[in-house]
Amino acid sequence: MKDSYKTIISPTEEILYKDRGSKFYGYAFPLINDEDVNDLIAPLRNKHPKAGHHCYAWKLGADDNNYRANDDGEPSHSAGDPILGQINSYELSDILVVVSRIFGGTKLGVGGLISAYREAAKIALDTASIRLRTITADVKISFEYPQMSQVMRFIDENNYKIISQELTASCEITIAVPASQQEKVTAQINKMYPIIAIAVE
Repeated sequence: MKDSYKTIISPTEEILYKDRGSKFYGYAFPLINDEDVNDLIAPLRNKHPKAGHHCYAWKLGADDNNYRANDDGEPSHSAGDPILGQINSYELSDILVVVSRIFGGTKLGVGGLISAYREAAKIALDTASIRLRTITADVKISFEYPQMSQVMRFIDENNYKIISQELTASCEITIAVPASQQEKVTAQINKMYPIIAIAVE
């Protein structure tokens, strides 16, 4: 399981790539849910009413099996796949890349289309602000007040983020840890008797 992946932190500015009269407008958007794809593309259809194609690709999550490429009427695999190829080349996820094409009167052929869509996607991603996103899982720690310093030292030394805490008659703190280390961290804490840690699903 991967603990992190790269994504973009905000939508990119519109870029324009030209090839033999055709105009290719490229965009990249952060994406949380594939159900948001149509809502993100709809304004581009209004912005570029002369565009005959709004081709796109998206990818979600840290693994490589949740993605989609769409040629939107262009020859099969001539648009969506080269856009997806750029997403993969930049090792990005949680992202949607759209390229809107306005035909310029000269047919580019499949090879020309592949090159143009790939280049427009690349230019759009070159302008993106990219960050590393860590995949975390929660661990709930239950303990008594005398163990507070021990627990806090463990959290601080490992730079774990506190998600919530409830300090009443006894203490309960939930921390976020790298997902692949959830069981290991839980076992580590449980060796600190009488502290009890539970991996949260």
